[in-house]
Amino acid sequence: MRKSMLVPLALLMALSATSQTSPGTALTVEKIMRDPKWIGTSPSEPEWSWDSKYLLFSWNPEKAVSDSTWFITTTALTPQKTTWAFRQDLLDESSVRYNNKRTHYVFTRQGDVYLADVKTGLQRPVTLTTEFESNPLFSFNDNKIVYTRGNNVYAWDITTGTTTQLTNFQQGGVSAPVTVAPQRGGGQGGGGGFRGSRAAATGNPQEKWLQEEALDNSLVLQSRKEKRELADSMRKALPKEKTLRTISTEDKSLFGTAISADGRFISYRLIKTATGGKNTIVPNYVTESGFTEDIPGRTKVGTPQSTQEFFVFDTMKDTVFLVKTDSIPGIRDLPDYAKDYPATYAEKTKNPPVRPVSFQNASWSPNGAYAVVEIRSQDNKDRWLMLLDGPTGKLSLLDRQRDEAWIGGPGTSGFGSFNTGWIDAATFWFQSEATGYSHLYTINVQTKEKKALTSGKYEVQRAILSKDKKYFYLTTNEVHPGEQHFYRLPVNGGKAERITTMTGANQVTLSPDEKWLAILYSYSNKPWELYLQENKPGGKIRQITTAAQSEEFKAYAWKDPEVITFKAKDGAEVYARLFRPAQPHPSKPAVIFVHGAGYLQNAHKWWSSYFREFMFHNMLADQGYTVLDIDYRGSAGYGRDWRTGIYRHMGGKDLSDQVDGAKYLVEKLGVDPKHIGLYGGSYGGFITLMAMFNEPETFAAGGALRSVTDWAHYNHGYTANILNEPFNDSLAYQRSSPINFAAGLKGHLLMCHGMVDVNVHFQDIVRISQKLIELGKDNWELAVYPMEDHGFVEPSSWTDEYKRIYKLFETHLKK
Repeated sequence: MRKSMLVPLALLMALSATSQTSPGTALTVEKIMRDPKWIGTSPSEPEWSWDSKYLLFSWNPEKAVSDSTWFITTTALTPQKTTWAFRQDLLDESSVRYNNKRTHYVFTRQGDVYLADVKTGLQRPVTLTTEFESNPLFSFNDNKIVYTRGNNVYAWDITTGTTTQLTNFQQGGVSAPVTVAPQRGGGQGGGGGFRGSRAAATGNPQEKWLQEEALDNSLVLQSRKEKRELADSMRKALPKEKTLRTISTEDKSLFGTAISADGRFISYRLIKTATGGKNTIVPNYVTESGFTEDIPGRTKVGTPQSTQEFFVFDTMKDTVFLVKTDSIPGIRDLPDYAKDYPATYAEKTKNPPVRPVSFQNASWSPNGAYAVVEIRSQDNKDRWLMLLDGPTGKLSLLDRQRDEAWIGGPGTSGFGSFNTGWIDAATFWFQSEATGYSHLYTINVQTKEKKALTSGKYEVQRAILSKDKKYFYLTTNEVHPGEQHFYRLPVNGGKAERITTMTGANQVTLSPDEKWLAILYSYSNKPWELYLQENKPGGKIRQITTAAQSEEFKAYAWKDPEVITFKAKDGAEVYARLFRPAQPHPSKPAVIFVHGAGYLQNAHKWWSSYFREFMFHNMLADQGYTVLDIDYRGSAGYGRDWRTGIYRHMGGKDLSDQVDGAKYLVEKLGVDPKHIGLYGGSYGGFITLMAMFNEPETFAAGGALRSVTDWAHYNHGYTANILNEPFNDSLAYQRSSPINFAAGLKGHLLMCHGMVDVNVHFQDIVRISQKLIELGKDNWELAVYPMEDHGFVEPSSWTDEYKRIYKLFETHLKK
């Protein structure tokens, strides 16, 4: 086949798919790949008001340019569109913080802090300044409100109205005392001056008249004048000055300030940005200027990483100490892969260095004496929960999770994991994959006794502690890996009560009063809708949004794919979704879809984020293809071993799962082994290349979209977890990168890539194209999309891409 950069569209136009269904409902690539508004709209982002009176959500039943915010109440279930004024006066649950007795709460509005009484609703300003205050919470045993302004922490005494600056972080220089003034009343007036003109009018009548007229014609000017005058009056009533330690952050950035419940300790992180890493550049050819413009890009895997330090400021002793990590158990442990490079690691084996770490968060105990600090090794093979003693700064081990691949899984992955907290002053809860599945645990920080609250071959995907601390609310996939349900579990463990009942995904947002569940629900062939349920087993369920899909979309009988399993060659059970054709084509063709992201689940019983591909698979089935969509090794939802099954060899078990899927199609469903193709984007594109290069006898054709072709050119955060670093584990990169196996290509390959892809750079596809040219291969083609990033935006690009994929399969799988 002749190599080409773009297949002529004239050849593709004749290949718009026809359906075995009635002409009015027949699927075509053009229909599927239009602007998604043709499908209709689904609600998203449900959020309760702080008082549980209103449930707000994004929705677009009017097919406007963008979504709007709608609301219901628990008694008035017909959705109403909000107004700007309504939203300004409404506080959502995430924006308020309560005191321990839940009699008062604090929040911010337009950069100022307010204190509110739960019973009366009375709101009292804590700050009224032209600067921006944020992150308010109760501290000093609920006697003060603590908040941040700039990089510094302030405390406002609820009884006296006195404001005290608690920290004085300054960048550069050396630590030294400085003089500051504690302030009283509703706010502070200094620190940067007033925005806009503050010049007083002179005795000149003209100037005085202009000033009065300016004020009369601007509510904003009036409001600012009132704030300034109030702040000035407070400043005049200030007591004598006091000294406050200056804490220099030097050339580092300040993050994660957290204060103890008694107000004595303030912990914080300093992060020093790495230097010496080279950033990539992505050329943008189609621009408004008419010139090629450069898009600044990311670094590549193995680049130097930022470093962190963790400090505690003892306000009572006026001392700052660095929390040292050199005594953390296992901090010097070398990775197992070091044994494959004995010469490289000879010196480190004799004298192992202290591994660099990152501090994820610090959670101070209810009594303020100590904190649980979550620490991760920079190579992400260890997560420690360490107990920090406030007065001494000493660390002691509570829990260590070691994974020779990488730490991850629900409730344990991501920066600043939210699935941890205190039940009481002695009991801390967290999640861990210690058993191979993410489960819920508690630990007594005094006795170090650990207790598993859940267990089994399923994942706790989210956990929330109830307000009264008597229950956990859990989302798990215990019923089936492809379902999500909501449970209530006693805080000490035991039998969890299942509250949701609808088959599919039940993504729950619990009301603040814990009486109601807002449920985003969907099924395999039914897009998301919003439901309301009482928070109890058997609670009445009411559908809030309905029939939001277009009549055109509803006119087609979307298939309900079977969720099946097949045996991999190593004996593992592989989950997949199967689309069977009502009338198989005489050639008995089949297509395997490879989802992207690697760690993502698609063989489930809810509406897929790959909705275009879902519709395309319906179309392929109408055309006589059998379609298999596999949750291969590395996918989400199946525990630690499945998640890490690709460690040090991407294109290993994740590829053999595709081959075993093809074998299942042949042996169980009668598919012709010579007529099997596959396709996928991003990670799916990578697997497609590995399949076409390494399994040419299994796959006759492949569509590789926005594919990684050499993992040494991808980003650090994702790649280093799985393959380590190129200069430390070159074997992993050698066997995992398609560019090293291009000589094996025998079947017919289509590659598609956006030219302004800032995730998987266009350079990847250019390099492998050159490799194929040098190898003399002539059975491949490349389609480029000059204005598309990694995720395509334009319907015309989606349409062009999928016409080419369909042509590839029609040409080479139906013979």
